[in-house]
Amino acid sequence: MEVTGWLLLVMVSHSFALPLLSQKEKDKRLLAEKYLRRYYNLDLAGLRGNQNQRSSDAMETQIREMQSFFKLQVTGHLDADTLEVMSMARCGVPDVGEYNLFPRNLKWLKNDVTFRIVNYTPDLKKSDVDRAIHRALNIWAGVTPLTFKKLHEGIADIMIAFGRKEHGDFNPFDGPDGLLAHAYPPGQGIGGDTHFDEDEHWSKDSDAYNLFLVATHEFGHALGLAHSTDPGALMYPIYTYGEGYPLSEDDIAGIQALYGPNPDHKKVKPKPDAPDKCDPMLSFDAVTELRGETIIFKDRFYWRLHPQFAEPEQNLIKSTWPSLPNKVDAAYENPEKDLIFIFSGIRMWALNSYNLVEGYPKYIHKLGLPKSVRNVDAAVYIPDTGKTLLFTEEDYWSYDEKNSTMDSGFPRSIEMDFPGMAEEVDAAVYQYGYLHFFHEHTKFEYSYNARKVIQIDTGRLHLKYL
Repeated sequence: MEVTGWLLLVMVSHSFALPLLSQKEKDKRLLAEKYLRRYYNLDLAGLRGNQNQRSSDAMETQIREMQSFFKLQVTGHLDADTLEVMSMARCGVPDVGEYNLFPRNLKWLKNDVTFRIVNYTPDLKKSDVDRAIHRALNIWAGVTPLTFKKLHEGIADIMIAFGRKEHGDFNPFDGPDGLLAHAYPPGQGIGGDTHFDEDEHWSKDSDAYNLFLVATHEFGHALGLAHSTDPGALMYPIYTYGEGYPLSEDDIAGIQALYGPNPDHKKVKPKPDAPDKCDPMLSFDAVTELRGETIIFKDRFYWRLHPQFAEPEQNLIKSTWPSLPNKVDAAYENPEKDLIFIFSGIRMWALNSYNLVEGYPKYIHKLGLPKSVRNVDAAVYIPDTGKTLLFTEEDYWSYDEKNSTMDSGFPRSIEMDFPGMAEEVDAAVYQYGYLHFFHEHTKFEYSYNARKVIQIDTGRLHLKYL
């Protein structure tokens, strides 16, 4: 079974059910079919009978399967969120099937695996390529009994090469962007081989495509792993740049199901799995409005809640806002300025939708907070007053947005000014005249006019309560 890597960019129409389609819409549908054929086993050639109806039914079925995999709202239609996922650079291994292993549990039947770098990209120094490949293989060696030996000639288990378009395996690349790389599962011949598209620009940082991260993902396939549905896993299909240790608990569980743990018991600190929206002990890091949507931050992830979405959509912070840190402490929207402000540690970022505002990040002390304040726990803008409340431990501050000054007489005690509330606040958002405060796994609904708590939900911070 062939494993391919990081996908072509695709734009598709919102609907394929119209009786008459323009040439542009037909072209878009053909691109959508190509996506679904590659990743969801769409087969329109074998349909019989009413071809148009059967084709539409088959497309809808595979779209539903794709939406379910990516935890999107399952509509069967090419809605905006589905199109957005289809447009992302990603790994080309099919998403259908069980996560951990390929069919027949393909794996190397030995622990000593050889590799050879056949050629090098001119985008990086040879030493940088060597370092990226060694680091990527050592990531998997660190959590398994596997060892990797480099060969300088002859045939290795994993042959690593850079190539353009048709490059010798009858699985051509597609030029810049799109398909980034592909790999093959363990086995004889081409099994384990890993190829990178030379038409991409490879880097050792966040510029363009990071060779270390792509290689680590592809070597996961070369060792026998398929894709994870956990957005926090390295083996998730979508390419996302991130810093630090790349494997999540999900990745480690998958590879150890094949090869077992490292006998030397090397300790690693995996990235956390994606938080579960139905966890009764769920807590939030930050909550803000954004152009009519609600954005909830938790660890390296955020959820989008929209009135038209049946289910919240989960994404990595870095996949949408690469300039933001992996951990958000607080966030709020100023709709009059069409900006959202993000806080992490002693810095703050201003975003206009998905774009970082020039001059940011800035230090939070530019707002007028004393240097003794090292982070903001929660922030919320009150449209009725034009004030932004900034919560720090057991106190809060009031910031005048119009005059860009901190109000006098602050900080003040949360307990004194918000009776019935917890002494500290983790996240806050203002909706329809009510403040929603979050502390650990408890939500407080506070009437700003009546100045009292009117409802408390404990132990069930499921997203539907927002």
